[in-house]
Amino acid sequence: MFDKSFLLHEEVWGCFENESLLGAYIVEKPHVNKLQSIWGGFLLIGRLFPLLFSMSGTTLHLLNSYMRVTRSSAPPWTHHFLIMIGVEPKLQGKGVGKALLKHLLNIVNADMNSMGIALDTENKENVYLYQRFGFSLNRETSFDNLPVYCMFYQKENSNREDFS
Repeated sequence: MFDKSFLLHEEVWGCFENESLLGAYIVEKPHVNKLQSIWGGFLLIGRLFPLLFSMSGTTLHLLNSYMRVTRSSAPPWTHHFLIMIGVEPKLQGKGVGKALLKHLLNIVNADMNSMGIALDTENKENVYLYQRFGFSLNRETSFDNLPVYCMFYQKENSNREDFS
């Protein structure tokens, strides 16, 4: 996951204590140079080629389909996309995730090119957590009997109308 993020110029941010990773997020930035993305994509294919042979065609199809569903629920204007956020299980509920999310919100709010953050989650409890940080539920759907909640945080100073 981190190799992919490096090759595609995504932002990876972590919270550490005594050199131990407590939690991290990966976010797709909206203004990555297209040539860098294409080059990173080619390098990524080379790195992932052996993995493709270990995954079934069905799995690859499901991953592709899932991404199509979730990305089609994101707004059409320029925004960040929260790919992943995670906290060491024994530290959940202790403020690590909150610190990560606040850091991301500060980054996005300072970015003049971004209108907000899109994300998706399969956990209904996460919907309430993200709503406390200003995210709105844009679409509730399911994919292969898995509930999917697509959300968006719209910057307060953006001039766009609410996304429906």
